[in-house]
This record gives sequence, C-alpha cells and structure tokens, in this order.
Amino acid sequence: MTANKWNSGINDRKLKEEICEIGRRVYNKGFAAANDGNISIRVGENEVLCSPTMICKGFMTPDDICAVDLQGNQIAGKRKRTSEILLHLAIMRASSDVKACVHCHPPHATAFAVAREPIPQCILPEIEVFMGEVPIAPYETPGGQAFANTVVPFIKPGVNTIILANHGTISFGKTLEEAYWKTEILDAYCRILLLSKQLGHVEYLGEKQSRELLDLKKKLGFDDPRFHVENCDLCGNSALRDGYKEAAPEPCAFEAPPSYPGYLQKPAYEGGQAPAPAAGDVDSEALVKLITEQVLAALGK
Repeated sequence: MTANKWNSGINDRKLKEEICEIGRRVYNKGFAAANDGNISIRVGENEVLCSPTMICKGFMTPDDICAVDLQGNQIAGKRKRTSEILLHLAIMRASSDVKACVHCHPPHATAFAVAREPIPQCILPEIEVFMGEVPIAPYETPGGQAFANTVVPFIKPGVNTIILANHGTISFGKTLEEAYWKTEILDAYCRILLLSKQLGHVEYLGEKQSRELLDLKKKLGFDDPRFHVENCDLCGNSALRDGYKEAAPEPCAFEAPPSYPGYLQKPAYEGGQAPAPAAGDVDSEALVKLITEQVLAALGK
C-alpha cells in the first residue's frame, strides 16, 4: 500500500521523537529492564505509532518506530512491531478518548501485581486526585488477544491505569506524557506504601478528608470511577467490582480500609464525629484488639 493512503501522522518525526523520549524516561527510572515495555500513540482514525519488538526503550531512535492499524496489522516501519501492541489497541478501541499508552514493569507497582494486592485508597491525597481506583486485570500469557482482552472490562470513565497480574502496568491518556506520569505516580505511591508497611502500618484518611479530596477532584475537572457508581465505598475499591469475572482481589498485606459508603450520599452524621454504636452493634473483635493493645502499652510502661 502507498504511504499516502495512511494518515501523515505515521511519518511525524516529532511524535516518534516523543516516543523515544518517553522510552528513555521509562528505562532510566528502572521501569523497563533490557527490552521490556512498549509505548504507543494514536495518530489517525486507524493509525497508531508504536515501539518495535526486542529493543531497549532507553536507546530507541525515530527510525526504529513503526506503525500499525487498529487491528494490529503493521503498516509502516523497518522493524517488527511489538506483539503487546494488541493490549494498547484494545484500550484505544474501547475508549476514543485514549490517544497514548505506556506499558512497563515499574518494580514497586509490579510487586503489587505479583502479590495481587489491591492498591489501597484514601491514604495519599495525590493518588485520590490524580488516579483513584487502580484495578488488577487477571493474568493471561502476554502477547495474544486473550491477554489484551483482560483489561477491557476496566476501561471505564475515570480509569487511567491498570495493573496486569504477575506482569506490570498499563497507563493511558490523551498524551504520551500524561500516560507516562500515571505510571510514575503509581510506582512512587506503591513505594511509599511498602516503606510505610515496614514501619508497621498505614493510616487511612477520615471520611471527611476523603470526601473533600473527591470534591476537589471534581472541581479540577478530573474524572473518577466513584463519580459514576451510586453508593460505592469511598475507600473499598468497589467502583470497578463489576469488571471482575471472578472475585475481586482482597487486601492481604494491607488492612482493609475503613468503610465510607456512598460518595453521592450526604454523610449520615454531622460534625465529623460518628454516633456511638447502638447496643449490639459493637465489633467484639475490634474491641478485644483495642483492649489488648492498651494492656500491652500499660505493661510496657
């Protein structure tokens, strides 16, 4: 086929240089060892530029970049396209808003992927505002269409990053830089979580603080899955539960967050203080734990 049948974007050297620049960042941050990872940007109705297979993302040149159509057929480039481009294309077909994808293996986020530990919410303000819930797609052997299809149930408004079980992450957005930033933010957060776990525990934000952050997010014009699900648990990774064919991953390394149901509902109480529990509502296990901690603290003195 002649080149003029395709969008001129596949010959846009500036976009190819941008892919190379993101590749250098991914490699220099340690998010992609050796030939790991792949990067793509949509440049037309049916055309996508992408990194080739078997190349270190830190040393790509514009001449290395190839192009495919939305079905994965290679339409330009001297080098062979990456097999995992099918993952990127599945996301782009599912959401016309997605123009760019970055897939890599950031070590701290990938640790959560290997442990299949859900990313806790209601801890760090930047995560609440810029990310929100991060689902974990089920494992499939990388490279095929079955692998690409694992993320499709989670392509919903407000989702910008997906953890790939036992593999890595895929982040996406309207620009390559936006997609890359999501990866960097997530890995930094996962590192903070792992460090805080070494100190003993994480401290969750209260309901009032969590609602304030989501209100700020809405004012800034950012979307969030919790805006689209009535009565979802603010901190419980519940907004995307219908995307899981099997049971959603449950927290193991990190304690389950406090339950703050109903983002769209008004708080059930005023003044920031929950009412005292009625008779019969006391959590006996939590009460025993609290008393035990107080006794041990007293003995320590």
